[in-house]
Amino acid sequence: MNSQHIIPKSIATEAKKALSYYPQLDNINIEIKFKKNIKKSTMQARPSFGSFFRTKKNRRFLILISETFQIADKTFKTRDIPSDILIGWIGHELGHIMDYQDRNKMNLIWFGLNYLFSENHIVEAERAADTFAVEHGMGTYILKTKDFILNHAEITPSYKARIQKYYLSPEEIMELVNDREALLKVD
Repeated sequence: MNSQHIIPKSIATEAKKALSYYPQLDNINIEIKFKKNIKKSTMQARPSFGSFFRTKKNRRFLILISETFQIADKTFKTRDIPSDILIGWIGHELGHIMDYQDRNKMNLIWFGLNYLFSENHIVEAERAADTFAVEHGMGTYILKTKDFILNHAEITPSYKARIQKYYLSPEEIMELVNDREALLKVD
């Protein structure tokens, strides 16, 4: 971890591991912090507000992590979920930052507006973040995270349905993993 990354101590190990798959983000300002509650989500990556007035190389990004999440009628602290699951979740959010990084100001604003108002755009953005994570070697972590969500008996059906609707399926992730491995063998 370097001075560009601000990470809570309670998840530093997991965040460092996820960041290790994205060497392109070593010099990018990223702050990860906990928030009381995030609507419809456990984590959220976005440029900081001031980033819209900065050059691409000086942008700052924020990954918000909900302090708690619900499984059925029980509330769990996010920092208490299994390490590999947290690494996968953070890796997915770093995939969003990879996606945002090279967008110009207007494109970034347009992207945000589309995300707020277009379900098709949400699907496109979430699948792109999963794809970035797999392309950077995080396929195993992304699969573990999906498995945790989709196969945990007590996670609400509405949250599972949201994951199935907007994100890559485990089968699609495996296909990307296999494609990546085949490309690595050729090189």
